Amino acid sequence: MNKKTFLLIALPMTFVLWISNSASAQDWPGFLGENGAARSADKVPTTWNENENLLWKLELPGSGSSSPVVVGDRVFVTCFNESKKSFSRFVVCADKKTGQQLWSKEVPVDYLEDSYRGYIQEHGYASNTPVSDGEMLYVFFGKGGVYALDLEGNIKWNTIVGEQSSNRQWGSGASLLLHKNIVVVNASDEARAIIALDKSTGKEVWRSDSGAIDLAYGTPRVVELSDGTKEIVFSSAAKIWAMDPANGKMKWSAKTPTAGTVSPSVIVDGETLYSFGGYRSVGSISVKAGGTGDVSDSNVNWVSRTSSYVATPVLHDGKLYWIDDHGLAYSSNAADGETVYRQRVGLTGRPVYASPVLIDGKIYAVTRRAGTIVYQPGAEYVEIARNKIAGDETDFNASPAVSENRLYLRSNKALYCVGEK
Repeated sequence: MNKKTFLLIALPMTFVLWISNSASAQDWPGFLGENGAARSADKVPTTWNENENLLWKLELPGSGSSSPVVVGDRVFVTCFNESKKSFSRFVVCADKKTGQQLWSKEVPVDYLEDSYRGYIQEHGYASNTPVSDGEMLYVFFGKGGVYALDLEGNIKWNTIVGEQSSNRQWGSGASLLLHKNIVVVNASDEARAIIALDKSTGKEVWRSDSGAIDLAYGTPRVVELSDGTKEIVFSSAAKIWAMDPANGKMKWSAKTPTAGTVSPSVIVDGETLYSFGGYRSVGSISVKAGGTGDVSDSNVNWVSRTSSYVATPVLHDGKLYWIDDHGLAYSSNAADGETVYRQRVGLTGRPVYASPVLIDGKIYAVTRRAGTIVYQPGAEYVEIARNKIAGDETDFNASPAVSENRLYLRSNKALYCVGEK
């Protein structure tokens, strides 16, 4: 493969196909849904298993930690296969109603990836959730770069965004952000940079380089200020940053209590931002967006030592909720960062990689091997159900997707659809 951007000439789409591929309110177009809000008003079952409310199951051609995305009548997921003799990556498309596989696209792997050892074995080589504008699907495969595919699986362009590795060699983990005509890539592992690509051609629009964003795996987010201007916000070790979407230039930054690895994405609530993470120095922070330069003294609402190491917490009714990588359910006040509760929920090992999603006023938290926990938000932890699918003992590392009262889950083995029968 040519290491430069390539652009393929696309066959014209029919008008009918264009209509069917248009974005809709029922789409779940990227990591944690529209704008990363991690919430849905849909009604999905609170209980399921292999015999109850499991509408379909699709065996996948490989493993992965990326979350499924839903576009129109289709659901997409990425996978990888790794062995001593071969290494391959895939994009899989299924009919969201029936689970029938519509196509599976293998993308070329003619580049050197980090070795399959250490923490890479925890998440693999398909950890970046795709994003879609309703007409195209954008996929990030680490050192393989960013791919643009039409919804029929045809590759339109591929851009390499870097071939570096962190000193840990933990691989790539960030998902893509789609904003207007650009695809924003957190290439911290590959290039120590945030990079914007033209979504039509894959050509680089801007690049913001900084050695300080090493080991930062969160997905960039967009915040809109009261004057209508927008900022791309991103959290790294020791700082949260805001960039101008037009040119990538730094607008402001604020010091955070996090250090080392930062995996959760920034949570956006109007003009208020919340950032979690850090390893070994963990913490969380609330910051008011806007301003110029270092706003640590002027815009920081609170700083707390309570944090989530992997999952991005979900915000609901003035409280933040998550289950951490040590099997503890947490809630904290969004107003001051004070802990509401901290409770063990019977999980061991490294039990949670996925981020929770709020669905119809209830929190759905996918654990790696103990099923999906459904619990009630509030002043104390109240568990509603714990749902495990027998016969699948592989890891469930992905956050769920929601569309038209159906829940989509993926493991290292299969893609599942949960809904009322």
